[in-house]
Amino acid sequence: MTQDRPKGHISRSDILTRLLYRDALMLVIDKPAGLPVHPDAKGGETLADHLDALRFGLPRRPELAHRLDRDTSGCLVLGRHRKALERLSRLFADNKVSKTYWAVVVGGPEADAGAIMLALSPRDPAQGWRMQVDPAGLPALTRWQVLGRGGGLTWLALEPVTGRTHQLRVHCASMGWPILGDRVYGRGGAGQGLHLYARAVTVPLYPKRDPITVEAPAPAGMQETLAMLKGKEGHPSG
Repeated sequence: MTQDRPKGHISRSDILTRLLYRDALMLVIDKPAGLPVHPDAKGGETLADHLDALRFGLPRRPELAHRLDRDTSGCLVLGRHRKALERLSRLFADNKVSKTYWAVVVGGPEADAGAIMLALSPRDPAQGWRMQVDPAGLPALTRWQVLGRGGGLTWLALEPVTGRTHQLRVHCASMGWPILGDRVYGRGGAGQGLHLYARAVTVPLYPKRDPITVEAPAPAGMQETLAMLKGKEGHPSG
């Protein structure tokens, strides 16, 4: 199991220990929270700075097939060469890749499962990537299932059917149960990280083989909270 490193910094050895899956076409790594995948307005280190360490003998470094937010950790898919990246990008664009996130929210739904369908659009450009619910925006659908409850918190499995920026964070907040530690759309919390991570990804990469499913362990910042919640049978907290 990988361990969290200081936010915003990893070394060559760190990224190698975060490798979850590798074959001839695809890599899946456990991206740490606090590290952006691409340069942004804040500057500083990015995941792109470390991709050469993942060549494994190929002449070029792998490239990202999708993205995760700076504060979100977990499963991140990379294509090992141009043709692989093109295939993976098509699968993501066609919504054929299944993604499951685990989140701890403040409060929570009364039901045990459901879906959120609320269109999203950017707010004032001066606020950067901040998003809002907007009936005139792009359609966004999130399916959810309760995995545990306790102490005023709820542990959810979230499936973003669409892939809008900050979709899970905005959808949960709009329902009245913001993600724990969300300083943008929720109440935040001193010294408390965002309790959201990409738990699993399922990729139908090879037409004549079963889809590939890869899971990432819960980040250290969430493990204690998950341990306090009573998970349903079949949903361990690790």
